Amino acid sequence: MFSFCPADPTVARRYTLTQYFIDQRKHYPHATGDFNALMLDVALACKAISRTVAFGKLAALPGQPNPASGIAHAEGKTLALLTNDCFTQMNNWAGHLAGMVSEELEEPYQIPADQPRGKYLLLFDPLDGTSNIEVNGTVGSIFSVLRAPQEVVDSGRDVQAGDFLQPGNRQVAAGYALYGPSTMLVLTVGHGVHGFTLDPNLGQFLLTHPDMQIPADTQEFAINVANARYWEPPVKRYVDECLAGKSGERGKDFNMRYVASRVAEAHRILMHGGVFMHPRDTRDPAKPAKLRLLYEANPIGFLIEQAGGRASTGYEPVLQVHPQGIHQRTGFICGSRNEVELIERYHNEKMHNAPLRSPLFAERGLFRQ
Repeated sequence: MFSFCPADPTVARRYTLTQYFIDQRKHYPHATGDFNALMLDVALACKAISRTVAFGKLAALPGQPNPASGIAHAEGKTLALLTNDCFTQMNNWAGHLAGMVSEELEEPYQIPADQPRGKYLLLFDPLDGTSNIEVNGTVGSIFSVLRAPQEVVDSGRDVQAGDFLQPGNRQVAAGYALYGPSTMLVLTVGHGVHGFTLDPNLGQFLLTHPDMQIPADTQEFAINVANARYWEPPVKRYVDECLAGKSGERGKDFNMRYVASRVAEAHRILMHGGVFMHPRDTRDPAKPAKLRLLYEANPIGFLIEQAGGRASTGYEPVLQVHPQGIHQRTGFICGSRNEVELIERYHNEKMHNAPLRSPLFAERGLFRQ
């Protein structure tokens, strides 16, 4: 294990993503360069998506050039599908991947037969937070890299869903691109978390946030309170105590927020600390949770843990969950370690039938059942 952080902050601002991967490769003398090239292709897809998203409604005006020109045909395609094409078409030709999984595709994406195949698997949500598009809010892309099973690499066969069903602790790399006032790429290759900001003049991602760390304690949490009536008792208990503030059991005030974008929530936590909760609920028995394990919870969880935080289903570390399907859903709670561990303790107490007090959510409470 090693940490990357240039001693001179002025150097950090000039350090490009390409230079970062070259520096990383020095520690692996037998590396072929395939992984570096794959990550730079992912970054290129994120650059293209950033440009596409930045056009907003202008992209639909008569005579306006398609910002995704050369990547996808805009006619009849939603923005989510356009961004999906950015990922697949920029990563299906160089011979680094054996296959891909996307939130937008029901089955695994096969590398075209006329293209070489590699030893990695790419999983991604091409455009997270699409409900924010209409209000010009923050959106992003999430990605995860796994090693393909050796049998797939040796045989060159088409990938199957089972090849992707690996727990999150086997991820080789994970990250997200944030499309906000500036475009950022935040990633980990298992040695800390580093943030790169896109310089629009150079067209390069430059290191601006080396060795990001999450404080262990926080007074901020994010959750969609509109779903309170569906939450499990441990989550109700925790939110109850936060809302009670200084006069309650926790003895301190909390801020609450929610922006409906996993990328935006994760980024705020990485910058300032906090807790993000998208817990299991009882609204739809067929879908007890919303977040997808493989390409949402796992990559964000990997980032959070690499930055000193904790990522959980509420009942167990999310990175230890063994997937059963490529679009499997999971409850997800992540952020400042001490708060997430407290929420896990409440879940464990529930499992052992300990009483859970939750006066704000009781029959006469603030949020009626």
